[in-house]
Amino acid sequence: MINSLVLQDLYIYPVKSLGGIRLSEATTEQRGLRHDRRWLLVNERNQFMTQRQNSAMALLRVAPAFNGFLLTHAQRPDLLPLYVPFEATPERTLFVTIWDDMVFGWRGSSEADEWLSEALGQTCKLVYMSDMVRRDVEPEWNPEGQLVSFADGYPFLLVGQSSLDELNSRLPDPVLMDRFRPNLVFSGGTAFTEDSWENFRVGEVLFRAVRPCARCVMTTVNQQTAQKSALGEPLRTLATYRTVGKKVLFGQNVTTTRSGLLRTGDQVEVLSLKP
Repeated sequence: MINSLVLQDLYIYPVKSLGGIRLSEATTEQRGLRHDRRWLLVNERNQFMTQRQNSAMALLRVAPAFNGFLLTHAQRPDLLPLYVPFEATPERTLFVTIWDDMVFGWRGSSEADEWLSEALGQTCKLVYMSDMVRRDVEPEWNPEGQLVSFADGYPFLLVGQSSLDELNSRLPDPVLMDRFRPNLVFSGGTAFTEDSWENFRVGEVLFRAVRPCARCVMTTVNQQTAQKSALGEPLRTLATYRTVGKKVLFGQNVTTTRSGLLRTGDQVEVLSLKP
């Protein structure tokens, strides 16, 4: 139906709202790509933290390490790299709030809490979501009973490179794909062709495009400098032609019922379109 679509990029964000890691291959699981957004920062009231409230979180870089990842601060060389394992242990637990959900998490190390509090200039704690936690995708869009990690609402976010290229053609200063924090980026096709997809396959893994992703002020944060756009870009420009029902849409929220291996360069095949 639609030809020449290729998986261009794969990203995971081990800690919600911190930097991402670009991968050449990744395993799909029910909650998303393996290790994606399984860690969360919470404030002193145990409420989730994102760049919406503290744009300095963009300055915390994430790099792969053995069985975990390293955190560094882009502007604080005095802060030595912090190692965080991909998984925590259940010695210390904590109930945390993310959007309308309250779930329990396993605490990270005290050293991690101290490092992150110093890096961000506010008291915070690092919390891990174990496989025992049940956090459901929005019920009205979730007949399969899908789960989600600490991502905002869905296990995967899909964006076409052509969609970003089209947006950048309208902007005075082009932006990078990292403003939109996708997991799956494909090349080929026309701008916003992903809006029409329902069922599609990447390599051997089947996916369902559930609904468009509503974007927020976080897209106005430069991920290299943590500075917010004084003009509200690219959200302001997107709003002029991508607003539906007071929501500004860019990318597709996606689920899968299968575990499998994705590799950059995999073919993307559209199996059915939305009614």
